[in-house]
Amino acid sequence: MTEQTIPLKTETAMAEATKEPEEKTFEDLGLDARLIRALLKKKIEKPTPIQQHAIPYILEGKDVVAQAQTGSGKTLAYLLPLLQKLFTSNGDRKKLAPNVFILVHTAELCQQICVEVKSLLELCRVQLKVVQLNNKMLATDLQAALVGPPDVLISTPGCLAKCLSNSILLPASINDSLETLVLDEADLLLSQGYENDIKALTPHIPRSCQCLLMSATLSDDVHKLKNLILHNAIVLTLSEKENHKDEIIPKNVQQFWISCPANDKLLYVLAMLKLELVQKKVLIFTNNIDTSFRLKLFLEKFGIKSAVLNAELPQNSRLHILEEFNAGLFDYLIAADISQSTEKDEAPKENVVGSRKSRKHPKLKLDSESGVGRGIDFKNVYTVINFEMPRSVAGYIHRIGRTGRAYSSGASITLVSSDEMETFEEVRSFVGDDENNVGSPSIAEFPLLTKNAVESLRYRAEDVAKSVTKIAVRESRAQDLRNEILNSEKLKSHFETNPRDLALLKHDKVLSKNAPPPHLRDVPDYLIDKTTKEAREMVKLTRDAMGNNNRRGGSKRKSRKGGDPLMASGVSKRPHKGFKKEGGKKEGGSNGKNSDRQKHKKAKAF
Repeated sequence: MTEQTIPLKTETAMAEATKEPEEKTFEDLGLDARLIRALLKKKIEKPTPIQQHAIPYILEGKDVVAQAQTGSGKTLAYLLPLLQKLFTSNGDRKKLAPNVFILVHTAELCQQICVEVKSLLELCRVQLKVVQLNNKMLATDLQAALVGPPDVLISTPGCLAKCLSNSILLPASINDSLETLVLDEADLLLSQGYENDIKALTPHIPRSCQCLLMSATLSDDVHKLKNLILHNAIVLTLSEKENHKDEIIPKNVQQFWISCPANDKLLYVLAMLKLELVQKKVLIFTNNIDTSFRLKLFLEKFGIKSAVLNAELPQNSRLHILEEFNAGLFDYLIAADISQSTEKDEAPKENVVGSRKSRKHPKLKLDSESGVGRGIDFKNVYTVINFEMPRSVAGYIHRIGRTGRAYSSGASITLVSSDEMETFEEVRSFVGDDENNVGSPSIAEFPLLTKNAVESLRYRAEDVAKSVTKIAVRESRAQDLRNEILNSEKLKSHFETNPRDLALLKHDKVLSKNAPPPHLRDVPDYLIDKTTKEAREMVKLTRDAMGNNNRRGGSKRKSRKGGDPLMASGVSKRPHKGFKKEGGKKEGGSNGKNSDRQKHKKAKAF
């Protein structure tokens, strides 16, 4: 087995090392005109570096391992040549099984890729059958989905192994029909327990099948997969030379940290959000589900609405939460990244036979195909807040990779307590913050939050935090799950025929039994010091200049007049009224002042 490693360099280094043009167009890469028109309709005009290098090799039919940072366009780097291959060989392909397998580590990523493929096909006006599978589907549903068979199959390795073991997919059919195999987020496929499932598929992959591995890092697991599946692979990787670590953590993402005691983290998050010192939308990471609900309940008391994304929820509820957040229907999403949890009770456990306690209080099983730290395309996230420090450098990189995607600007803020300082120092060492780089640290102290601003809210925050007990967290966690199951099952058939009504269900609704006290919604002016007022005004000016003061898609939609279809399903109409009222309101108070020249000048200076 031979391989060719081709390091990708920064634009400056590439210009110095070669005489190739700095930029290539999609036409230069040899893409089909239909795909180019589809990209233009999506407002994608030029390829990213990983696309410039990967697409020609994939079009040539070579096995490729591509490593690039999150948000750099790896998905389109393999989807575009893959679809072009299907376009050109549409008539003479064998149809005993799907011609393309795309394997990913979570159901959310399956959905995301499926939507992207169908969008491209619709814009190209090409008829191809695309199917996504998940492990919750019954054998009859899996069999029905694969009738045809489809051209492209998107699945997790576990679900594909289920199809093989139940003879829904026959090994001989795969060997005759499979032309392309894609392992996306390859560095997570083995680490999340899919090794045996992939090994079960390996003997049935034909020798002629083109194999592609896409990854954010070239870990040992990626090398193991490469040796297991690929032949004569071309490895496209970022330059590993010194001072090129900004390739992994992009310069367009500002990194900040705040040192605070563990029991003051709620207070610090409240100060940042309530005093409007961070740009929206905001994605907040915790290490376990209980902490997520504690934070949500705490913020509710101060009139800050948020939603919790966790592996307990039904899959369609998780996907709907992502759609709402990406559409801009709410600004704060709390993601429980249980892959970073050290609590053993977060993992599903088998009930002990004969245990009375286990029968009375069965353990809620987490969805093994759910994941929030990697792969998911959270759209238009400006600020990532690490409420708890991830347990590893890789976890930190993957989290802050949720902002600054596609080379847009972003920021990350990490709250670090004393017992998390060791891991934080490992992160700082990795990104280049050492004794020789004191002048311009990669992770700087957050400058906008002053000690006075924090202390001014301490009395209120500590009083409210006492009311968020373990019992309240447990009850709200169960209530949220009941609500989602109700919405998921009872209204499923209605939403299949009326998809627009799905937007009426809010995932950032209040879970507290008692309404939040009105006096906690606003921070009195006398509690805010001059420095904090100036910082808040700068953030507002910057938001106005960025055009980030209005709700995005779907929030202005009015519900249809006449009977409310949700009332028949036992869902209260009251939240929908609040939704309409809140959806039609613009945030930031600028209302048309974005074009003010003076504001633009101040924001630019900031």
